[in-house]
Amino acid sequence: MTSNEFGRVDDKNNVYVIDAGTERLVGQYPDVTSEEALAFFTKKFDDLEAQVRILEQRIASGITDVKSLRATHATLVKDCAEPKAVGNLASLRQRLSAVEPAIAEAAEKASAAREEAIAQAMKDKEEIAARAEAIVSNLGGINWKKSAAEMTELFERWQSIQKDGTKVPKAQTDPIWKRFSQSRAKFESGRRAYFSTLDNKFKEAKNAKSDLVAKAEALVSKGAKAAGDYKALQEQWKAAGKAGKAEESLWKSFRAAGDAIFSAKKEQDAQLATEHKANLEKKLELLKQAEAIKVEDLDKAKKTLSDIQSAWSRIGHVPKDQVKSVESRLRAVEAKISEAQKEAWQRSDPAAKARSNSLATQLEGVIAVLETELSSAPAAKKKEIQAQIDSRKALLEAAQNAVD
Repeated sequence: MTSNEFGRVDDKNNVYVIDAGTERLVGQYPDVTSEEALAFFTKKFDDLEAQVRILEQRIASGITDVKSLRATHATLVKDCAEPKAVGNLASLRQRLSAVEPAIAEAAEKASAAREEAIAQAMKDKEEIAARAEAIVSNLGGINWKKSAAEMTELFERWQSIQKDGTKVPKAQTDPIWKRFSQSRAKFESGRRAYFSTLDNKFKEAKNAKSDLVAKAEALVSKGAKAAGDYKALQEQWKAAGKAGKAEESLWKSFRAAGDAIFSAKKEQDAQLATEHKANLEKKLELLKQAEAIKVEDLDKAKKTLSDIQSAWSRIGHVPKDQVKSVESRLRAVEAKISEAQKEAWQRSDPAAKARSNSLATQLEGVIAVLETELSSAPAAKKKEIQAQIDSRKALLEAAQNAVD
């Protein structure tokens, strides 16, 4: 007979296990040695022990799949009740009892985690529903393209929570889903209405811009002269609104007409620029002559200026940035000759001459008296009298010059 501390094999290869102080038949393994028969049932015990050890390791590693832990534990408890195995069965049962509190604790943690996850999922769903409601609260001022992308993102987030997140009881999540669903329906209804209206606007704009293209193309034959009319069409184009899918094609045609017109305008401007530059050179030459006029011979000066003015008017335009400069220089010459003419007239005016002669006579008399006083005045008084004489002489000279 073969045995160990947990069991034995009799002469018929019946295998017994000692379980809780009682010997129990676990099976028979004929046609092998007694050692092989005992080893067979000992191996069965080792398999059970391995499963218990794995359960212990899972709990120790922090695995919180409570459903799996409980199922495994229950199966092992059942398997260890009266197993067909030879070994320390009491130890296995004790170990299984020892892990029960850990499984219960894991269950509590899992429950708490689940409640927390449910709360977070509800919070996330509430945010999704609230954001959707905010989007549809003002459909009149909405950016449809941007908002459509955001609504799609909100729906995908909801689906992700449903698929990958903690399962939330239907009774809890249904009211929020109803709010979100209603917002999505309202958004889609508004979106359809908007684009229906937009299509009508596109059609109106397309018709208007097609007409503008025809008008622009008709202007091309006028060349540079049509630039102003084309600019007016451009303002109408801006006011016409977008023409949808036809916008790009219409714009190409409209712009091509404008390019042809402005190309002709550019050529004309280049030609005018050349002419204006030549005109400027001519006027600068005339200015040299004008600024060299001497006003001493007033008649000659006036004749020369008149000739210059006639030539000036025949020359034509100069570059815009030079107009003020050359015109102001010519005006200065005209002002100089005009002032000389005015002064000459004042000197030849009989009334002015009479007034000047009368003043000169008075001043001469005063000077004569002062000179007499100066000859007999004391030294301390001479300086003051001389100053008065000098002042009267200066006035006298000015009066005489005024009528020369």
